[in-house]
Amino acid sequence: MDPAEALREIAFWLEREQAEGYRVRAFRTAAGIVAGMAPDDVAARARDGRLKRVKGIGDRTFAVVREAVDGVVPEYLRELRARAEAPLADGGGELHALLKGDLHAHSDWSDGGAPLDEMAQAARWLGRDYQALTDHSPSLTIAHGLDAERLALQLDAVAEANEALGDGFRLLTGIEVDILEDGSLDQTREMLGRLDVVVASVHSKLRAESGPMTRRMLSAVDDPHTDVLGHCTGRLVQGSRGTRPESQFDAAQVFAACAEAGVAVEINSRPERQDPPDRLIQIALDAGCLFSIDSDAHAPGQLDFLRYGAARAEANGVPAERIVTTWPLERLLDWTGRHR
Repeated sequence: MDPAEALREIAFWLEREQAEGYRVRAFRTAAGIVAGMAPDDVAARARDGRLKRVKGIGDRTFAVVREAVDGVVPEYLRELRARAEAPLADGGGELHALLKGDLHAHSDWSDGGAPLDEMAQAARWLGRDYQALTDHSPSLTIAHGLDAERLALQLDAVAEANEALGDGFRLLTGIEVDILEDGSLDQTREMLGRLDVVVASVHSKLRAESGPMTRRMLSAVDDPHTDVLGHCTGRLVQGSRGTRPESQFDAAQVFAACAEAGVAVEINSRPERQDPPDRLIQIALDAGCLFSIDSDAHAPGQLDFLRYGAARAEANGVPAERIVTTWPLERLLDWTGRHR
């Protein structure tokens, strides 16, 4: 087994399990080191122990490489694969099987933990037909958001990645664009018009009063470039960042606007978000909204979080035909291109 691939797969399963970041980084760092060495050199250093002295290679990662160069699946990888046989969430299996893609994920171009080509390869390995790359926009400086110049460069990188990946899968260009306080979208009109997918989300002033927040969201929904309204309440219900209450807005009014404009309401699959809450999914459902079950992944293993979103959608009775991520690619792009 290729040692670098074994290390990357271990990192994938750890990300899926929501392991501590330092543990994941240890395996991804080691994978990068090993991938940069000649295979014969890796084998020789592993067998005589010199690889242990390379900075970034620890006891656990060395053990994985040592087993891999001997042609066996490392014991730790076997253990993780066995644990992964259990589904992440109870329920949602039938709906999860219908999902063809994911419209919200991040790479190391902004605040994600892996290169875009690794995110694409993981999505393809999971059986997706398409995966949107939606790194942050420039106002979210803490996440190293992309201005127009960097976004244009990323479009070229996505094109190169698609050439390398070949037929049967497509990495879609996109952005998670900030909804600014005045309701405008945090990217140039030219660049928004060049993208396959635009997810619009509120990331600032989340404790604003209901009236201003409602007007802010309505303005974004009314923008013809908006395809998906991302994690609409901004809440956090668990996790290392602590908890955060829901933003206040007129849900009936916002979701009615989404239905009229054909903007999908995101069912964000991150365990710490579980956004929207069930009662808001019901309001959106009654309003006639479309939905998008998205991972909001910031690492390859988190792409499998879609199972959480599928379970919540199924529990709330969301019909598969109203979930845009069950649609084939051609239909999806017809929908996102409706106002481009």
